[in-house]
Amino acid sequence: MLKTLNQLKPGEMGIVAKITGSGPIRSRIIDMGIVAGSKIYVQKLAPLGDPMEIKVKNFNLSLRKTEAAIIEVQMEATS
Repeated sequence: MLKTLNQLKPGEMGIVAKITGSGPIRSRIIDMGIVAGSKIYVQKLAPLGDPMEIKVKNFNLSLRKTEAAIIEVQMEATS
């Protein structure tokens, strides 16, 4: 099942299917290592829900919900 990254809750994991955006935001996301096939784990959300902290390729990143909305992920069960 495909979802956008901003729809995941803390503790959920997914695999990046594609990045749908364009322009500098898309380039920035790719430069951070978020590419198709990468595993993403949502660690926590800020108190008001924005930004969200994720773990990808063994490092932590913070993304705004608007940035996370252009990243489509395939859901994966947590281990």
